[in-house]
Amino acid sequence: MDNNSQGSGGVKAGLGSLFGGGAPQYSNTELAGVPLTGMSPLSPYLNVDPRYLVQDTDEFILPTGANKTRGRFELAFFTIGGSCMTGATFGALNGFRMGLKETRDMAWSKPRNVQILNMVTRQGASWANTLGSIALLYSAFGVAIEKARGAEDDINTVAAGTLTGMLFKSGGGLKGVARGGLVGLALSSAYALYNNWDHLTGSPSSRLY
Repeated sequence: MDNNSQGSGGVKAGLGSLFGGGAPQYSNTELAGVPLTGMSPLSPYLNVDPRYLVQDTDEFILPTGANKTRGRFELAFFTIGGSCMTGATFGALNGFRMGLKETRDMAWSKPRNVQILNMVTRQGASWANTLGSIALLYSAFGVAIEKARGAEDDINTVAAGTLTGMLFKSGGGLKGVARGGLVGLALSSAYALYNNWDHLTGSPSSRLY
């Protein structure tokens, strides 16, 4: 009986050494003190060191010198494209509403459909051009200010919004520049306040960036 036990123990030891044996043995107390974030408790009978399974570093590999968040230059493409699509959608809906209003005295016929379609196309292109131009100016000012200051904060956002409003309304003279600057300042300040609302109120952030 003892010979069989020793033989089986020798076979297990041989298999253990064959498949990378010599694994450290840990007691239940030692295993209980190891934090396993995001994982189910492991069986104490597994020859696995749970300390190797704890992830205390970031899961993503970033190039040397790269930031964890996208900069203004990377966000500029999304901002401009999203603004154009938003403007086109809003303009198309507004054009459809205007087309129905202007042709309400006409019967449903091909001329009425063509007139409504022309109104939808015209309004969609106009709004897409307007919002796309504003987004382009805002992104260009934001990138330029970030490169000039060497920092990325809400000051860049407010400054870019104010300059965008001033330049967009520069064709209306000094009063137009002042009104555009005030509108840009108000909108950019509201956006900066929204981004820092959790920090100001002391509540944990739940938004995704």
